[in-house]
Amino acid sequence: MNIIKSAFVSIICSSAFFSTSAATLPEAAPVVVKASMKYYVSEAGHDSNTGLTQEKPFRSIQRAADMTKPGDIVYIMNGVYTKDEPTANILTIDRSGKEDAWITFQALPGHSPRLKSKNWNAIKVEGASYIVIDGLELEGNADNIKLDYALAQKDNKNNPATSGNGIYICQKGEQKPHHITVSHCKIYKFCGGGIATSHADYVTIEDNLVYENAFYAPYGNSGISTYQNWNSDASTACKMIIRRNISHHNQNLVPFFAVGDITDGNGIIIDDLRNTQNNSKLGQYKGRTLIENNIVYGNGGRGIHVYCSDGVDIVNNTVYMNSQHPKITEGEISVVKAADIKVFNNIMYASKGRPANSIHDANGTVFDYNLVFNGKFTGSQEHNIIDKNPLFTDEAKFDFTLQQKSPALEAGTSSLRATRDFLGVQRPQGTAVDIGAFEKKQ
Repeated sequence: MNIIKSAFVSIICSSAFFSTSAATLPEAAPVVVKASMKYYVSEAGHDSNTGLTQEKPFRSIQRAADMTKPGDIVYIMNGVYTKDEPTANILTIDRSGKEDAWITFQALPGHSPRLKSKNWNAIKVEGASYIVIDGLELEGNADNIKLDYALAQKDNKNNPATSGNGIYICQKGEQKPHHITVSHCKIYKFCGGGIATSHADYVTIEDNLVYENAFYAPYGNSGISTYQNWNSDASTACKMIIRRNISHHNQNLVPFFAVGDITDGNGIIIDDLRNTQNNSKLGQYKGRTLIENNIVYGNGGRGIHVYCSDGVDIVNNTVYMNSQHPKITEGEISVVKAADIKVFNNIMYASKGRPANSIHDANGTVFDYNLVFNGKFTGSQEHNIIDKNPLFTDEAKFDFTLQQKSPALEAGTSSLRATRDFLGVQRPQGTAVDIGAFEKKQ
């Protein structure tokens, strides 16, 4: 359905796609949507067209978005989509679907549209709910920015050239977003965040490739982030899901304006779900967050970071050589000012001499059934495997599948596990689940 897929976890070395070699996402069948109305957008279209057929498409995605009603789908065809006005967004989604009639924005099957952004956001979901964004490629502005310029702009919080985001999900006035899915997208080279939520609920972020973001903004952005979730209902069930994503080589090179230092550039961060910052009146978030089957590597910040948040399950992730920035010393998975955090079945492969994990002011946090290699591990649970090489198939090429003799095989727990792995393989294949994002077929 889009260009980042391959039949298996293959390695793409072409500089046209990455500045470093990188794992890619597994092949996925196109999402089939039963739509009330179908709109089509093409680089060769015109906004005076009806947009109702592939032969009469709109030119801009925004034109189609402004027509949508619950249950509609916007199919985006081949082309490069831009917006000349930097302070605007290429696409603003502010019209909501309904519980049984979501609005979908999707690459037309067989097409590979690209949104190329120098704007505040390539896509902004503003106060809308019941929205799907699927199969799109989003490219940011980082290749056009030099570090000297970004550092000179470090006190300028109103410059989209240095602070633009890929997908930003946030409130509009008093209207807060809920029930949003972002899937099968490729999001890279944004000076700000890759995928970010603020004051949202029931968000699923899955099967995305997010890399080389957050370099130049003064906002302390990361690859994937959720900030200050809100309670759209009283449910304490799992409502925020981050799974089967690849998040790599995101980092901060410009200090966060609030503290004057490098603070983030994480692969994934769950941030202030207690709602303690910026005079928030939202109150403690009641739902749980699930982070499972992600591959997170080479980030300047921590691989997975839970900060000032409670109720997070971190399960069956492969987290490799993060905390690359010298200012970040908290390792692969860190839990700070948090409670009720469960970290199970993860591979934490640290840079030599750096911590594998960090736990600070974190009551009820349990790290167990994890495999830790290279770095110092903090924790006392007895089932962790310490200082054993996980024996990846080819770590030099970021192929994190497991060799036949890996100590991670059948070493996890089924009490808290992802039922399928990164590739969709059923767990367990043997007598117990494998540790990490991949389950070895038997």
